[in-house]
Amino acid sequence: MKENLKYAVIGGGSWATAIVKMLSENLKEIGWYMRSEYAIEHIKRQEHNPSYLSSVEFNTDQLRLSSDINEIIEYADYIIFAIPSAFLYTELQKLTVSLENKVIFSAIKGIVPETSLIVGEHFNQEYNIPFENIGVITGPCHAEEVALERLSYLTIACRDADKAETMAKNLASEYISCKISDDIIGTEYAAMLKNIYSIAAGIAHGLGYGDNFQSVLMSNAIREMKRFIKKVHKMKRNINNSAYLGDLLVTGYSVFSRNRMFGNMIGKGYTVKSAQMEMSMVAEGYYATKSAFLLNEVNGAKTPIINAVYAVLYENKNPKKVFKKLTEKLD
Repeated sequence: MKENLKYAVIGGGSWATAIVKMLSENLKEIGWYMRSEYAIEHIKRQEHNPSYLSSVEFNTDQLRLSSDINEIIEYADYIIFAIPSAFLYTELQKLTVSLENKVIFSAIKGIVPETSLIVGEHFNQEYNIPFENIGVITGPCHAEEVALERLSYLTIACRDADKAETMAKNLASEYISCKISDDIIGTEYAAMLKNIYSIAAGIAHGLGYGDNFQSVLMSNAIREMKRFIKKVHKMKRNINNSAYLGDLLVTGYSVFSRNRMFGNMIGKGYTVKSAQMEMSMVAEGYYATKSAFLLNEVNGAKTPIINAVYAVLYENKNPKKVFKKLTEKLD
């Protein structure tokens, strides 16, 4: 294995900022691509991201900042993508340098709308990157708690265990605990699906359902997730592990969850467009809902929660009526 591997993060949002913070605990230099020149100049002067996790202070001597994605891709051996899935395709269109021999880790919790693929599959099919060079970083872990240095957990999945261990070693610290997994497809689908279930939890809360219903909803959600993932990638996995159930619970219940916040607004009567305009961050689950619904039309898993969220977000159905019918399908 090559020594002195170089790492880079693609993205300027809260999760990208949190990952740079984690890496900065272990590495002398981190490449960091973000589109905003203003944000880059602000970080250089004020040592923090002006728009996300502004309490996190960086040693700028550790950062190789650039608004040129090609410069950062060329620089790094290990590249962590942490931008909303809805924008990934457009960003990758800017590439003029090769991704050959690069190790790609996805910290994106969604599906690429243009190809209806999870990020790992997108890089494999569209850029011919072998799965041995593709990994996934999942929770349960909120960026805001990383900023506060509260104990958090990550699952690092890759078909090549050595690469997973390498990534885990450079993300781990006193407040970040990492474990590895070989379920690259399942963990990435779980990271996408839990955002949909978090929107469902938010809608239910906005409609006035209480904790009793929420517990039933989450119980059904993890079983629905198991059925869905089994259809797309059958292998032996424990759906109750942190990468699946843990990530679902923190996203469904946390005050930091943007997907729950988005769903809550829908439940309270906001239109999809007005809720999106009011939020400063992208709710990945909105895009994931459509992709998961269409994919499941082919696969045929029993997914009443996904179907309900799709009906509300994309068919403009009344949330109150949709969730009343949903309650009769849960057990």
